[in-house]
Amino acid sequence: MCFTTNFWPFLVQGLADGFLYALIALGYTLVYGVLQLINFAHSEVFMSGGFASYFVLEALIGTSQPHGMASVGYVAIGIGAGAFGGALVAFLLERVAYRPLRRRNAPRLAFLISAIGASYFIYNLAGKEFGRNALEIPAPFLNGPAFTLFGATIQTDYVVVAICAIVMLIIVDRVVAMTRLGKGIRAVAQDAETASLMGVNINRVISQTFVIGGLLGGAAGFLFGLNFGVAYTMGFTPALKAFTAAVLGGIGNIRGAVLGGLLLGVIENLSVTCIGANWRDVVAFGILVVVLLVRPTGILGERLGRSA
Repeated sequence: MCFTTNFWPFLVQGLADGFLYALIALGYTLVYGVLQLINFAHSEVFMSGGFASYFVLEALIGTSQPHGMASVGYVAIGIGAGAFGGALVAFLLERVAYRPLRRRNAPRLAFLISAIGASYFIYNLAGKEFGRNALEIPAPFLNGPAFTLFGATIQTDYVVVAICAIVMLIIVDRVVAMTRLGKGIRAVAQDAETASLMGVNINRVISQTFVIGGLLGGAAGFLFGLNFGVAYTMGFTPALKAFTAAVLGGIGNIRGAVLGGLLLGVIENLSVTCIGANWRDVVAFGILVVVLLVRPTGILGERLGRSA
């Protein structure tokens, strides 16, 4: 009975949220694939992309109201700025927080502590430099009802998020499946030691993997900021939910991250119709606990080879 009330509007919102979770989750799953470690600083990569897009669009748009092809251009610029900001921070994280530890064959706990320390450093630095209040990204388009689907009003920002996310997810999937870089990533994920013996530059592959994850996370930061603004605290909850999505779909599996993101977005939004909005986050993180207990490898996950 509960699903008969506002089912389609919540489904649409769930899919929009799910695409964002999927973009962020890919950063977790790519890094885990090559290192078998969780990058707990990925939330700050996401946040950095949001701030980068804010400053660029604030300089370009200001108080004007773009429309038509100008809006398309500004959305592309916002995604590009967010992706660049996220990729830059992810690249620096790999060089500063991960690579020195790999060279010293540090224990896995050291990587975890290093990532958490880097995360808190970036988090507090952003709060100090950019202020403690949320900043609103200048709107690159006029948001409003675009069309209706089974009685549910589809907002323009939902369409923008869906199109941008689908395009980026397809590109990443094809890059990993068909390019030389993708072959290197898959080889390192399967067996890093053998890949090294076969001539694969492990350090380069890992660095490039961090950058790809940063590109996606930073772009997601821009898309998220369109609705909720950007703040130094913006990365915590979305990144945790994206991690849940990665685990749900099968961490280390690219398509699993996409599936997990969409499922999580839909499930947590539909739960609102049954048990109320206050339980939304409880449901999302409850899913993480259940998946870890019932199927630790996730829906599409499988055990990986030796890490880098």
